[in-house]
Amino acid sequence: MTQTQNRVLDEIAKLFTNAAGAAQGVRQEVETVIRSQAERLVADLDLVPREEFEVVRAMAALAREENEALKARIEALEAALAAKPAAKAKAAKLAD
Repeated sequence: MTQTQNRVLDEIAKLFTNAAGAAQGVRQEVETVIRSQAERLVADLDLVPREEFEVVRAMAALAREENEALKARIEALEAALAAKPAAKAKAAKLAD
């Protein structure tokens, strides 16, 4: 009787070992399919490389700084123009 039980247990152990091996193979196949699909999706998205993104980001920051400097310059020129007529009016008033 013990030999029969050992034989049955050996067969069950072999069955589980084969099932685990098959499951491992399926797992690897699924991972391969998912990885290839993800790589294809990323390629289709036409993503920008990090280096190019950083270059454009730096260009935008520089442009923003230049815009702020130009804005300040325009405001100073407008203030100077606004002050001229007031100074002329004041000089004309003093002349009278």
